[in-house]
Amino acid sequence: MERRDKTNYYLDIAEAVSERSTCLRRKFGAIVVKNDEIISTGYNGAPRGRQNCTDLDFCYRERMGVPRGQRYELCRSVHAEANAIISASRADLLGATLYLACHDAKTDRLDGAVEPCSMCKRLILNAGIAQVVIRQDENAHFTIDTTAWITDDDSLAEDLSKGY
Repeated sequence: MERRDKTNYYLDIAEAVSERSTCLRRKFGAIVVKNDEIISTGYNGAPRGRQNCTDLDFCYRERMGVPRGQRYELCRSVHAEANAIISASRADLLGATLYLACHDAKTDRLDGAVEPCSMCKRLILNAGIAQVVIRQDENAHFTIDTTAWITDDDSLAEDLSKGY
């Protein structure tokens, strides 16, 4: 039997973490790893003490017809990346790798066409996380060097497109 490579091992764990998600649209799981040690985990769900979308049986963004990837400020959930970051100290996050996996909540199919939203990118940068690895399928993934988000500042592109 061939041993599972470490990247897919960590992505398998991120997928397992996503099973705790309470989002009705997409189930994200994230883990932060540094020096081959899991530092923290996170999944998307309502802030502690608030009702989850699975409890309410509806999604505000879906109810309002908000397209995928837009208007995250209307979402009840704290994103998986943010939950993983707030569960760790910054010293442990500096230079770490964040592994991210996502499933469509309705079909349970793996969704490999995802990236952190602009708010999570800012958190990842401030936390000092060096790279993000995103699962595409059972064995494939892609890696983002987070320094690319500094030079390719999506918040400036949004402002320029609006004429600000």
